[in-house]
Amino acid sequence: MHVAFFVLLCSSLTRYLMVHPGAPATPWVIALTAALALLYILGPILGPRRTPAPGSRTPAHILWLAAVIGSWFTLVVLAPSFAWCAVPLYYTGLRSLRTRSAILLAALITACVVAGQMKLRLRFGFDPNLLFAPPAGAAVATAVFVYSQRQADRLRAVITDLVRTRRELAATERREGTLAERQRLSMEIHDTLAQGLSSQRMLLQAADRLWETDPVAARRHIRTAESIADHNLTEARRFVHDLAPADLADGGTLEDALRTLVDREMSDSLRTHFHQDGVPASALPERVQSALLRIAQGALANIREHAGAESAALTLTYLDDQVVLDIADDGHGFDPADTPGGVRGHGLPAMRVRAQQLGGTLTVESTPGEGTVLSAAIPLTPVA
Repeated sequence: MHVAFFVLLCSSLTRYLMVHPGAPATPWVIALTAALALLYILGPILGPRRTPAPGSRTPAHILWLAAVIGSWFTLVVLAPSFAWCAVPLYYTGLRSLRTRSAILLAALITACVVAGQMKLRLRFGFDPNLLFAPPAGAAVATAVFVYSQRQADRLRAVITDLVRTRRELAATERREGTLAERQRLSMEIHDTLAQGLSSQRMLLQAADRLWETDPVAARRHIRTAESIADHNLTEARRFVHDLAPADLADGGTLEDALRTLVDREMSDSLRTHFHQDGVPASALPERVQSALLRIAQGALANIREHAGAESAALTLTYLDDQVVLDIADDGHGFDPADTPGGVRGHGLPAMRVRAQQLGGTLTVESTPGEGTVLSAAIPLTPVA
C-alpha cells in the first residue's frame, strides 16, 4: 500500500507537469507533493513499532493523519489528477480511526475525488461514471476492510482465549504432576523407610521383652534390627539419588532382589520362600522390576505386622504376555468386602496404584482364618 501511494503520487505529479507546463501553480504543486511525501514517510517512522488496534492511535498520530489528508486535499484542488492517491489514503484512514470516524473520512475523501474528477472532465460533458463509480469503489473497499477487521478482531479474541486456555492447562498439568509426584513419593516412603522403621520397632520391642529371660534371642533381634537399619540407610541414599530400589542397584535382577528380600524377611516367627516359574524372554523394564519389588516389600510388611502368619511364599511367574507376582501367607486373613474398595490402610492402595500405572492389576483373595493371596499381574507390552 505504501509503494502504491508513492507510485500514484509520482505519476500524478508527472502528469501535471506534462499537461500544465509552466503553470503558475507548478511550484506550489511541487512543494505540496514533496511535503505530502515527507509527511507520509514520517508517519510509519515516528509511529509505534507495533500496529495498534483501530481507534487506539495517539493524538500525535491523529494530527499526522490530518496533515496528510489536508495536504492531499489542497493538491486535489490545485491538480485534480492527484485524486488517484485516494485509494491508499482510504486504508490509512480506516486503519487509524474507529469505524464510524473512518467511514466519515472515506466519504469525505470520496467526495473530494468526485469533485476533482468532475472538474477535470467537465469540458467533455457530464459522465455518470465519474459521479457514481468512486463512491461505489469506496463503499466496496470500506466494506471489505471493515469486515476483514472484524474477522481479525474475532481471530485475535480466539487466539487470546487459546493462549489463556493453554496457560490454564499448563498450570493444571503442573498441579496434577505435583500431586502425582507427591503420591509417588508417599508410596516410596511407605514401602521403604516406613516399613523398615516399623520392623525395627517390632524387633527392638521383642528384644526388650527378652532381654532378661533370653539375652541371646534379644541380641539376635538387635542384630536383625541393625541389619534392617543398614538397609534402610542404603534405601534412603538411593531414594535421594534416583528413587530406585537399593536391591536393584548396580544392574541387579528382579529375581535376585526378591531372593534378597525373602532372606532378609526370614525370622524365627516368619518363614519366607521364593519360587520362580519360567524365564523372561527379555529383560524386564526397570519400572516393572521396581514396581514388583515394591509390591513384594509392602505385602511382606503387611504379613509381618497384620497377618500373624508363620510362613509366606513369593512366586514370580513369567507368561507369554505378562509377569505375575503372587504373595501367599497362612495368616488369619480378613474379609476384603469389609473395607471400602476391598483395601485397607495405605499399603494395598499403594500396591494397586503401582500396578495400574503399568497397565496391570492387583487382586486380593482372603478369607478370615484361611490366609491371604495377593497377585500382581503386569503386561509385558509397553504402556502408552
